[in-house]
Amino acid sequence: QVQLVESGGGLVQAGASLRLSCAPAPRHTAMGWFRQAPGPEREFVAAVSGIGETAAYADALQGRFIVSRDDARNTLSLQMNNLKPEDTAVYYCAARAHSFGTSYYSAARDYTYWGQGTQVTVSS
Repeated sequence: QVQLVESGGGLVQAGASLRLSCAPAPRHTAMGWFRQAPGPEREFVAAVSGIGETAAYADALQGRFIVSRDDARNTLSLQMNNLKPEDTAVYYCAARAHSFGTSYYSAARDYTYWGQGTQVTVSS
């Protein structure tokens, strides 16, 4: 069992940056970030492979968000730049059991473990 804990959320103005962290980030484990605004859908944000740090992003977020992992600190990060009000959501990190090489996963159903989420609110 992996208990993931996110941190770094908060209230910021449009145009600001935030850096979210998630721990632990087990080695050789594919991980991802998702977000959920009020409503039933959990939206894919970014993912990184367990080996090689192959990364993928939601099309609308490419260029503003950067996912990275620090194996020495055992953490996963999400750098969010030029935040917009529509980025307001609860952000979740997730880890997949039985990850394979450089594969990354963009579907919530592909992940095994989830954190409790951290709230990000962007005011206009």
